[in-house]
Formats: sequence, structure tokens, C-alpha cells
Amino acid sequence: YNEVLADYPANVELLYARGMLGERIGNLALLEKDMKEILRQEPDNATTLNALGYTLVDRTDRIDEGHEYIKKALALRPDDAAVLDSMGWAYYRKGKLDKALEYLNKAHALFQDPEISMHLGEVLWAAGEHDKALETVNQALEKTPDYVGLQELLKRITQ
Repeated sequence: YNEVLADYPANVELLYARGMLGERIGNLALLEKDMKEILRQEPDNATTLNALGYTLVDRTDRIDEGHEYIKKALALRPDDAAVLDSMGWAYYRKGKLDKALEYLNKAHALFQDPEISMHLGEVLWAAGEHDKALETVNQALEKTPDYVGLQELLKRITQ
């Protein structure tokens, strides 16, 4: 990505791909740099707003800052399951379980992705809804048995 971006430094698709790779390898500074460059060019890029916001909420202590990016993404895409999931996760990280469940249930109703199911299961468990949490996680594992995040969550909540 670095070599190609040297020739095309403003290419949004390349910046996004490199930023997401940065996140996967633990280089959050690269993710943030590339996402902010995209937002400088395209301030209403909901995908980028969501990716940056979610990463800040999930992987740093900058939860309020990440939440603001997610709010902007949600205003642009109010029915996007990924953005609703991110908003739910932001509220979970803030300790607001009722609000978290509101958004995560909406996201899950729209798209039963294993990541959304994992987040919903975790928040249900934290809210004391253990039967619903186990049901959500087990149903998701039936569809995606190799999804490591779900496997780890099930192991953690059943120990």
C-alpha cells in the first residue's frame, strides 16, 4: 500500500485499505492517520466515520471521541446495521447497557452477522440476560461455527 500510495496519495480506497490493515496489525496510528485523511477529503464518508469511531471505542480509551464519529455516521446512515452495531458497542463501553441493547437489537434484526451477534451476546450477558445471551451466541455459532470471537465469548461466559 505504501508504494502505491506514493504514486496516488489521495486515493480514498487505498487509504481505507491501508488503514484497515493497520488496525489488523495493531498499528492504530496508521489507521487513524489514513481515516482522517479520507475524512479531510470526504467529511461525510459514513464508512470511514464508522470505522474510525468503532476502532477508537473498541481499542482505545478515547470512547467519547469515537462515539462522536459514530454519531455522524449514524446521521448519514440511520439504517446501516454496521453503524447501529458500532453505536451499541459505544454505549456498552460507556456502561449504558439499555442504550447499547437498543442499538444492538436493531442491528441484529437487520443483519445477523457474527460480529453483531457477538456484541449482542456480550451485552445481554452483562445486562444479566444470560439465557438470551447464550441463545444469541449459540444460534450465531450454528451459522458460523469457525468464528473465533463467538467461540471465545461462549467460553468466557460459560466458565
